[in-house]
Amino acid sequence: MNMETKTEKVRYSDEELQEFKELILKKLAEAEDNYRLEKEVLMADESNPTFKMMEEGSNTQVRERARIGVQRQADFIAKLRAALVRIENKTYGICRVTGKLIPKGRLLAVPHATTSIEGKEIEQRRKSGIR
Repeated sequence: MNMETKTEKVRYSDEELQEFKELILKKLAEAEDNYRLEKEVLMADESNPTFKMMEEGSNTQVRERARIGVQRQADFIAKLRAALVRIENKTYGICRVTGKLIPKGRLLAVPHATTSIEGKEIEQRRKSGIR
C-alpha cells in the first residue's frame, strides 16, 4: 500500500509568479490609461466649448463621475503595484487571513486579491461579530 502524503503547496513557483506579473503589468497599463483619461475629464477647462454646451447640472454630474473614476483608478493602481511587490517578495497569492495559497482562478480574476474566499468570509464574520 502506498502511503504517500500530499504536501500542500505553500507558494506559487517562479514561473507562475512571472505569469501573474505579466497579467498585473497589463492590467496596470490599462488602469493607468483609464486614470489619465478620467483625470483629463476632471481637469478639463470649463471654458471648453464642450462644457459650455452642457447644462450646469450635467457638467457637475460629469465632473463628479470623473472624480470618482479617478479615485477608483488610483486605488486600483495602488493595489496592483502592491501585488507586484508581493510577487518580488515571493509572497504573492498567500491569503493574509488563512496563510493558505489563494486559488489560481481567483488570482486570475482578481489579481490584486490578498485573501482567499475562505479568508474573506472569515473577515466578514469577524466584522459582524460572528464566530
